[in-house]
Amino acid sequence: MYRQLIRHFGFKPRKRLGQHFLIDEAILEHILSAVELSPGEIIVEVGPGLGILTEGLAKRGARVIAVELDSKLVALLKKRLAAFPDVKIIHADILNVTPRQLLQNNLPDSETTPGYKVIANLPYYITSPVLRHFLEAQPRPSEMVVMVQKEVGEAIAAAPGKMSLLSVRTQFYSKPAIISYVPASSFYPPPKVDSVILRLDVYSQPHLIKSGVSDVTSFFDIVMHGFSSPRKQLRNSLAHSLEMPPSQVTSLLKRAGIESQRRAESLNLEEWKELWKSFAPYLRYPEPFASRHSDPKRSEGKESNPAQDRLRGGSRDSSSSRRIGTPHNDISVSN
Repeated sequence: MYRQLIRHFGFKPRKRLGQHFLIDEAILEHILSAVELSPGEIIVEVGPGLGILTEGLAKRGARVIAVELDSKLVALLKKRLAAFPDVKIIHADILNVTPRQLLQNNLPDSETTPGYKVIANLPYYITSPVLRHFLEAQPRPSEMVVMVQKEVGEAIAAAPGKMSLLSVRTQFYSKPAIISYVPASSFYPPPKVDSVILRLDVYSQPHLIKSGVSDVTSFFDIVMHGFSSPRKQLRNSLAHSLEMPPSQVTSLLKRAGIESQRRAESLNLEEWKELWKSFAPYLRYPEPFASRHSDPKRSEGKESNPAQDRLRGGSRDSSSSRRIGTPHNDISVSN
């Protein structure tokens, strides 16, 4: 069926865009079940591909805003799904259009702040940027169901002991769970690796913000410093990254209740909060955060080693902030 559809429209999957189309109907049903769809719900679908999942959503009564980058696929989708008035096909790069713009431009004016969910089949090179694009947005989705490479999904859902920058960032905003493992044979053409279906139950307000993290930017700067040398003990990685004396780092770690011999991967989110409270006053930014990171969403996953960047949640500019050994009062830290 799916190969016939591709031949019928004369479409050839483009490797450059990481196009691998889901052809396993059982997996398709897993995804539809994971979304827990109610009639009339708004779904933002990223990378609808051949529109197989889009059609399944529409038949279940969803209002779908499908965002596709490939112009040839956009033409195919508009032909295939013309019978579904509640499906809108948008030709755009998802990272160049905000969720608010998508909703405002494609829904009635009477729906000022509608809730929505996200479904996406994400190539490895945009996994982290797309997750950040929605998790850090306003309004945030209530839920995301995404297909990602197996190692990436396992990294996102990791427990303390195997945490990474990507897992800390994602779990700050949501509760991730692996719904199903998906073999490479479920796609056409088959990728080189297996995938997972990952569901993110997104917090309306992150727990750490409720419990006192008043500056999300500085919180994640501290996390990035902690993971700057993930194989090193925190005492050494923070001293090197923050350019602080090891004795001072040890003292601040003790104030946070964290043993200096531990590694960043072993900390849970509450411990990151305590570490942030202890270290944030010692950060000083000589220029605004936005200009220190030329494109923080796209920089993740575009370094020389995409797989490793993907697991770390991206790279950082080692000169992104100044490190000094005396506290400053320009960052609010709640006790």
